[in-house]
Amino acid sequence: MAARRNATAAIVGAGDFIGAAIARKFAAEGYQVVAGRRNGDKLAPLKTEIEAAGGVCVARSLDARSEEGIVEFLNAADEVAPLEVCIFNVGANVNFPLLDTTERVFRKVWEMACYAGFLTGREAARLMLPHGQGSIFFTGATASLRGGVGYAAFASAKFGLRAVAQSMARELGPKNIHVAHLIIDAGVDTAFVRERIKAAGGEEALKNLAPDQLMDPASIAETYWQLHSQKRDAWTHELDIRPYREHW
Repeated sequence: MAARRNATAAIVGAGDFIGAAIARKFAAEGYQVVAGRRNGDKLAPLKTEIEAAGGVCVARSLDARSEEGIVEFLNAADEVAPLEVCIFNVGANVNFPLLDTTERVFRKVWEMACYAGFLTGREAARLMLPHGQGSIFFTGATASLRGGVGYAAFASAKFGLRAVAQSMARELGPKNIHVAHLIIDAGVDTAFVRERIKAAGGEEALKNLAPDQLMDPASIAETYWQLHSQKRDAWTHELDIRPYREHW
């Protein structure tokens, strides 16, 4: 565990895999982590793990679709220590045939994957600008670049989030705030993905997974750290990452 910094990294959407791995990485680098997810009680193991290693982790329940909730969450993070890193990692990956995609589903997915990202980025910028620096990173997906069968809701929301990130980057970059959009272009090693593989190909498909075929959340978190560590004369805005075996 690195020496504690007078800086906070806020994770909006600190789920069990990518979000938790990002929290662990930044905590290990000395950042005071403020993690939020819909059910904050589920963050207890992550908080315990980080604190047992000597780090700082504040765990909070958060509905990222709520403007009031995001404002309160990020203000609280900035009170722990100056907000230096904000990562938007809300999922919202659903698949519905077009005729089964209700108005409610479409709107809810947009609220989670696009609108919530806008709120997060705007409020993070509001806090970072007086500090004169910061990093705001958005987790994208394959659907950020192309719509697939059954992904009308998810892809449209992810396309929108990508546009939000581009607009923010062009406005905030000259003010010393690094905005980046990361496209996770492959399956991540999660319980959800493994269940989908099993459903499609049975137990045999799981047994026959090639080494490093699924992305390790810790490897993804390392990429976020590398982005944050970049010198500002060579900032990356968009980065797509995938395993070496992935066809694309």
